[in-house]
Amino acid sequence: MNKEEIQNTLFHLQDTAYREFQKKLIPTIASDRLIGVRTPQLRKLAKELGQADARAFLDELPHTYFDENQLHAFILSDIKDEEDCLKEVNRFLPYIDNWATCDQLSPKVFRKHPKNLMDQIRKWIDSKETYTVRFGIGMMMQHYLNDAFDPTYPEMVAQIQSDEYYVNMMIAWYFATALAKQYDAVLPFIQEKRLNTWTHNKTIQKALESFRIPLAHKEYLKGLKIKETGVSSS
Repeated sequence: MNKEEIQNTLFHLQDTAYREFQKKLIPTIASDRLIGVRTPQLRKLAKELGQADARAFLDELPHTYFDENQLHAFILSDIKDEEDCLKEVNRFLPYIDNWATCDQLSPKVFRKHPKNLMDQIRKWIDSKETYTVRFGIGMMMQHYLNDAFDPTYPEMVAQIQSDEYYVNMMIAWYFATALAKQYDAVLPFIQEKRLNTWTHNKTIQKALESFRIPLAHKEYLKGLKIKETGVSSS
């Protein structure tokens, strides 16, 4: 299917009430770029199309609508060949312009080859593009906080310097998740106040909201919050 056929299909699946909900959820996207297709329908369409049937669509970047980007992300997430997937992801990343598409892009094949992924992650988090950096941090959070964890990885994330809200929010999400999975290794980053004040406090907030962190750890983390002085995060 080409771009026009994909767009016609998406408008056929439009839910105007959901579109109104999305306007509030994704404020960085102009309302005229929202069609309003629900996520389960986009996932279903992505599986029905596959990479081969959607080739013309995948090649036509940039897309016009947010929903097209979501569909693109879901199609890439199902690519089974790691090398091909990395190539397609790198081609798509510069066109991602919102947190939702960034976070929905989660290739299943990356779960099988985390060691092959780290060199690419280093390049992503060193990017000047907001959502490329966010994506790189997200991949570290998904694939390198369990058996593949290394103490140098949170160091990489802590060294990221950004004024972008959506980057700092992902850093906070990463460290809050790391506190749940690698508490002893990651706690010094909070104790030593290695993150900027906003991200530090947001990390603690997210950790306190987590069901995976023991109450005793939460009580200790509460005492590590920094009094903010009105400095904006963005």
